[in-house]
Amino acid sequence: MSNSMSRIVTNCFPAAIKTIDRFHLQKEACEAVQELRIKHRWNAIQEETDAKEESKWNSKEYHPFVFPNGDTKKQLLARSRYLLFKSSEKWSKSQKERAEILFAQYPDLKEAYSLTHSLRMIFSRRVTKNEARLLLARWYDKVDNSRLVAFNTIAGTIYEHYEEILNFFVNRSTNAFAESFNAKIKAFRAQLRGVTDLKFFLYRLTKLFA
Repeated sequence: MSNSMSRIVTNCFPAAIKTIDRFHLQKEACEAVQELRIKHRWNAIQEETDAKEESKWNSKEYHPFVFPNGDTKKQLLARSRYLLFKSSEKWSKSQKERAEILFAQYPDLKEAYSLTHSLRMIFSRRVTKNEARLLLARWYDKVDNSRLVAFNTIAGTIYEHYEEILNFFVNRSTNAFAESFNAKIKAFRAQLRGVTDLKFFLYRLTKLFA
């Protein structure tokens, strides 16, 4: 999504349709949910610290509140990290119980997770570009109405790269192959402990991978 990459593609492949990879967009959405979770966790840590200090001041033993699944508020937010990356149908029994408690305590986290999941569902549907345009516009309106500050970045990304994001639905193209090849090049470079002769390095890459 960087401007430099966009210029490279425009100059090298003038007839190509530029497509923003769906996984970059979904990653931003997941990061927004995690940002919200971390914010709540810091608040929970501060609450626990304050409660401990108060108990100590009053010469009382501190006993944190424990939810039915055995988690304290701080533990609940820490252990909810991975379930927020998954679809609800992939949750284990303990994760379902934890999610139910989490969303009851933090409705904004439930809303953020719902927005992320609905975005994932848009990209998983076999629809035309025009149908996807309508679905994405409705999703953007939901984000705008939610007033979740953590989603401002992804809203800005959609606004700036709207057409390139929608181009995914033309051929359902991703850059998974390019990412895989890039990983191979990095691994090969790591084996050489760095590169001093660039021309010879490119020559070896051509012989091995071309």
